[in-house]
Order: sequence, then C-alpha cells, then structure tokens
Amino acid sequence: MLQRIQTIWILMAVVATLFLNLTAQDFDILGGKLMINISTVFLIILGLLSIFSFKNRKRQILLNKLSIFINALLIGFLIYWLQNLPGGIRFPEKGIEPVFSLIAMICLLLANVYIKKDERLVKSVDRLR
Repeated sequence: MLQRIQTIWILMAVVATLFLNLTAQDFDILGGKLMINISTVFLIILGLLSIFSFKNRKRQILLNKLSIFINALLIGFLIYWLQNLPGGIRFPEKGIEPVFSLIAMICLLLANVYIKKDERLVKSVDRLR
C-alpha cells in the first residue's frame, strides 16, 4: 500500500536528498562534488527501493537504516567541507547542505517508527485469527 504515512516520510527524505544534490554544486575539496553526486543518487535509489518494497517491511526498515547511516556519513563530510572553506561557516549563505541530510535522516527515522507500528498491528491481527 503506497498510501501509508511512512511512504510520505520516505518520499520527503528522497526530496531532501534531491535538494542536497541541487544545492551542493560548488564542492571542490577532496573530489567532493563526485562523492556528493554518487551518494545522493545512491540515496535516492535506496529511497525509491524502500518505497516500492512496501510488502516486505523488514527490508524497508533495513533500507532506511542503510540510508540513515549514509546520511550520517554525508553530514560528517559536509561539516568537514564547511570547516575548510575560507571564512568558515560564518557566512549565512554557507552551511545549508548538512541541513538537508539531517532532514532526510529525521524523515527516515519517523518512517521506521511508523513501519514498526504497522508491523506490530499486523502481528496483533494475526494473533486474533
């Protein structure tokens, strides 16, 4: 069922990752642009796989946990990149990139909460039969 609330949370995480890819176009340190592009494409693919594996909730949780881990690594890389910019993170136009990964992580965590809630509901209905 694609109309579940966790599908909306996962879709919001995919959109946040897409925004990260759009805003992070001026990476020049340590091959950052290539790493950001590869990781965001991988995260988008993982998110879409997670959305369309709605019949297998355990796989959905596993894919979301993998996406959360990759987002955490991405946040670390983005903060490292921001610290090495000239001027640091004092300028207001710098520093929006880690926020998108953080939003994606929060959305994926909420999706996992609702997936586990569905799993408990299915188990309780199975006990009644």
